[in-house]
Amino acid sequence: QALLIESGGGLVQAGDSLRLSCATSGRNFSAIGKGWFRQPPGKEREFVAAISWNADTTYYTDRVKGRFTISRDNTKDTMYLQMNSLKPEDTAVYYCAVKRLGRRDYTSVGEYAYWGQGTQVTVSS
Repeated sequence: QALLIESGGGLVQAGDSLRLSCATSGRNFSAIGKGWFRQPPGKEREFVAAISWNADTTYYTDRVKGRFTISRDNTKDTMYLQMNSLKPEDTAVYYCAVKRLGRRDYTSVGEYAYWGQGTQVTVSS
C-alpha cells in the first residue's frame, strides 16, 4: 500500500520559516508529478504548489509566490516545501499528493490520486 508521509509542520511566528517534507513508502513515485495543498480552518482544500516529475516545471498559487519553494529529490522519492516569510493566513493543514498519470492539470484536487495524512502549520501574529 502506497503511503505519503508529511513532516516538518509546527507552530511558528509570522516571518519565520518552515520546511515540509513528503516521503513515500510502499511504492515509487519518483517519475510522477507531485503537489502540495493546504486546508485552512473552515475552508476547502486549496492548491499551494506543484512540481513535474523531473523538476523542470513548478507551479505556485499567487498567494505563496516568492515565499515558498517546492523541490524534490527523486533519489529519495521525497518532496519538499520551503516556506519563508510565513504569514498568519498560511495557517492550515498541509497535504502532499501524487498526480494521476497522464493528467496535465497540476492545480486541481481531483487530479491527484494519492494523499498524505497532513501536517499542521500554525503561524501566530
